[in-house]
Amino acid sequence: MDTDTAPDKAQILIQIQGHLQQLFDVPPEKVTLATHLYTDLQLDSIDAVDLVVQLQRATGRKIKPEDFKSVRTVGDIVDAVHDLLRQPPAA
Repeated sequence: MDTDTAPDKAQILIQIQGHLQQLFDVPPEKVTLATHLYTDLQLDSIDAVDLVVQLQRATGRKIKPEDFKSVRTVGDIVDAVHDLLRQPPAA
């Protein structure tokens, strides 16, 4: 994906809502930027890995585990994916 055509944060949120619905049956209206992955959605570490794998497939980018260690909210994921998509692809 070209960094000039990277989706904006609102588009990324919509995509994440879709992934959470598909993977964990979370209704999209329950997912906001402030939604906490562990306390609000009751996701565990294995669920988080599943979500990262899904995001890697969707973005075509390798996501480093350290990039997602501090992720706690959906907004954190949106920011991390947005930053990832703005970087040039690894060679």
